[in-house]
Amino acid sequence: MSEESFQLKRTLKTKALVLFGLAYLTPMVVLSIFGVISVATHGAAPAAYLVAMIAMLFTAHSYGRMAKAYPVSGSAYTYVRKTIQPHAGFMVGWAVLLDYLFLPMVIWLIGASYLGAQFPAVPKPVWILLFIALTSVLNIVGIQVAERANTLLMAFQGLVIFFFAVLSIRFILHSDATAFSLDPFINDQSGPGYIVAGAAIAAYSFLGFDAVTTLTEETIEPEKRMPRAIFLIALIGGLIFIALAYLAQLVHPGFSFQDPDSAAMDLALNIGGTAFGAVFLAGLVLAQFASGIAAQASASRLLYAMGRDGVLPKAVFGRLSRFSTPAVNVLISAAVGLIAIVMSVSTSTSFVNFGGFVAFASVNLGVIFYFFRQRGQGTTLNVFSYAIAPAIGAVVCIGLLTQLDIHAKTIGVIWLGIGVAVLAVVTKGFKRQPPEMSEV
Repeated sequence: MSEESFQLKRTLKTKALVLFGLAYLTPMVVLSIFGVISVATHGAAPAAYLVAMIAMLFTAHSYGRMAKAYPVSGSAYTYVRKTIQPHAGFMVGWAVLLDYLFLPMVIWLIGASYLGAQFPAVPKPVWILLFIALTSVLNIVGIQVAERANTLLMAFQGLVIFFFAVLSIRFILHSDATAFSLDPFINDQSGPGYIVAGAAIAAYSFLGFDAVTTLTEETIEPEKRMPRAIFLIALIGGLIFIALAYLAQLVHPGFSFQDPDSAAMDLALNIGGTAFGAVFLAGLVLAQFASGIAAQASASRLLYAMGRDGVLPKAVFGRLSRFSTPAVNVLISAAVGLIAIVMSVSTSTSFVNFGGFVAFASVNLGVIFYFFRQRGQGTTLNVFSYAIAPAIGAVVCIGLLTQLDIHAKTIGVIWLGIGVAVLAVVTKGFKRQPPEMSEV
């Protein structure tokens, strides 16, 4: 059999890549964490999304440079490994692992917060345990519900978002409040410090915009299409987030909520009554459930790949169950999810964003390393695209990282310390090249 028979077929164009990326972002996420961001910004949620989008656009530009330089399926880990140094790549991969471990917890917590607000007689921990149990069972037996239902769920989400926007506009036009002002972007109670702090949380909505790079080997002319698609995903996704946050902030001026973790539910009831409230809750819970299945599956399979490759103990992490699924790793992910019982949405999203900001900043720095390496080899590259823009992106990402919750920064630093220890062990005191971390 020829080598070509094992290659992926190049069939994807820019439009398909952008749609894949937007679907991966799960647009309803902006509504699910609106209250948390509104509180953090003192009533300027869309301004936080604007700052976060600008940061992500610089980073998307850097991902595009890397996708052009290395037109194979890649990630932050592989780009840093190729441009900076293998050990640095390992640490970026280790930071990304923190995202994978905590993301299911955040998803379950958000879903449980909304169900708890709608059904206060049932304690929130019960909903969290229910989310964990159902998704864990499905992932252990290997039922790919999220993949099969993805198109239907995205269509349903799109309808919910459309009706939310229409009903919000109707509510604003018929309310006594000033219609369509700039108050959601700048007001007397907010300020740059609050907005930047909110942007550090809002960046959670953008996590996964780079996932499209895994489709590089299936893309026609990836050197041209992939950079364009990555940038468009961040831009279009950001504009959707800003628009929805703007409408939500106009519907509910200020930042006082009965429960910020489930604030959008109150907005849905205000603009559409109990009927739309029920539809909104169904859309959000279904989105969180499907996302939870996919996130836990990704986390468990990453742990399995790391166990198989010798990064983690193979006897624990590199085993499959009789269902041909990494059951032990699914249970580990479930155990991490139990932390949601004692956490708020704002703190949990900060945990996830720590790894994201480390990865994003590292990719930006990787482009700069690539620029100087190519220049040393006699290749001239555009200074703005390969040096100035990535430098701005790195500075902004590092700045947002410093604005994260103190608990997130503490956990993140401890996690990186553990990563250094693991790296020292697997490289025999940094004397060997680190093993490749599959699928990071």
